Amino acid sequence: MDKNSGQKRAVHYLYPPVEPFDQRLISVGDGHRIYVEQSGNARGIPVIVVHGGPGGGSSPAMRRYFDPSVYRIILFDQRGCGRSQPHASVDANTTWHLVEDMELIRITLQIDQWIVFGGSWGATLSLIYAQEHAERVACLVLRGVFLMMQSELDWFYGGGAGHFWPEPWARLTDLVPEEERGDLIEAYYHRLFCGDRATEVKYARAWASWENALASVYSNGVGGEAPAEYARAFSRLENHYFRHKGFLEADGQILAQMDRIKHIPGYIVQGRYDMICPPRAAYQLAQSWGEAADLRIIRNAGHALSEPGISAELVQIMDQLANL
Repeated sequence: MDKNSGQKRAVHYLYPPVEPFDQRLISVGDGHRIYVEQSGNARGIPVIVVHGGPGGGSSPAMRRYFDPSVYRIILFDQRGCGRSQPHASVDANTTWHLVEDMELIRITLQIDQWIVFGGSWGATLSLIYAQEHAERVACLVLRGVFLMMQSELDWFYGGGAGHFWPEPWARLTDLVPEEERGDLIEAYYHRLFCGDRATEVKYARAWASWENALASVYSNGVGGEAPAEYARAFSRLENHYFRHKGFLEADGQILAQMDRIKHIPGYIVQGRYDMICPPRAAYQLAQSWGEAADLRIIRNAGHALSEPGISAELVQIMDQLANL
C-alpha cells in the first residue's frame, strides 16, 4: 500500500481560486450557528471538506484541491470556530454534535451521497462520520491521519515530539510550573478557561505556536504568534476535545469499528516526517481498512496540507476521482 510517493506535480497545479456561490449560517441547535459555503459546480460531484484542529476553521485555500468545473465544493466551520457562532464556545460542542451537524448540512443541501475530504482532526471526524453514516459516504480522502488515541496525545503533549523539537517544546512547557508538566493538557486547560481574557490569549498563543512550529518539514521551529481571536478559539477547542479524549467511548474506537466502512474506498495521504501525527496511525488505519484503502506516504513531507508533495498528491487523487 505504501507507494512512497514523491512530488508528482508542483503546487502551482492547485486549481485557481474560486468564489462561493452560496454562503450561509445554519442553526444546528444548542445556540450554535455554523458557517457553510458552496463553490464550484452547483450540479457537480459533492465533496465536503472537514477542517482540522479541532478549532482550525476552513479557509479559501481549501477550495483549490478540486476542479471547480467538476466538484460541488462544500466547506464549513465546526462549532465554535471560524465564522461559526458563538466563537470559541465549548458548550454543547462534542464529536457527536459535529457528526450530526454534518448530517444536517447534507440534508439541508439535499445531497444523497458525498465524498468526505479531511485532514488531521478532520480525518478523525471524517472517519467517525463515515462509521455513523456509511450509506452517505461515496469515498474518503484523508490526510495526516489522527485517530484520537492516547498514544498520539502522549506523543505530542507528553514529550515524544519534544525530543525532536526541544526549543519549541521548552517554550510550551516553561509557561507552567514544573509540578504540572506531567499533564500539559490539564495544565493548559486551567489557563485557557480561567476567565481572564489576557491570560487565555497568552496560553492560547503558546498552545497554537507549538503545533504550528512542527507542521512543516521545512520548519525552523518558530510557530509565530497567531491572531488573538483565532488562537483562543483554536486552543480552547483543541484542549477541550483532547481533555475529553475526543468524546469516544474507548481508546482505539475508530480502528475497532473499521468493519463498518470496509466497503468504502479510501485514500490516505501521509507525510513520512509528520511530527504532529506520525505515520504509524495512517499505517494502522490502512491495515484495518483492508483492500479498499490506498495509503500514499509522501517522502520529504510533514503534516501541513500545504506541503508541496501532499498538495500534489491530493490534487491528483481528486482529479482521478473526477474521471471515474
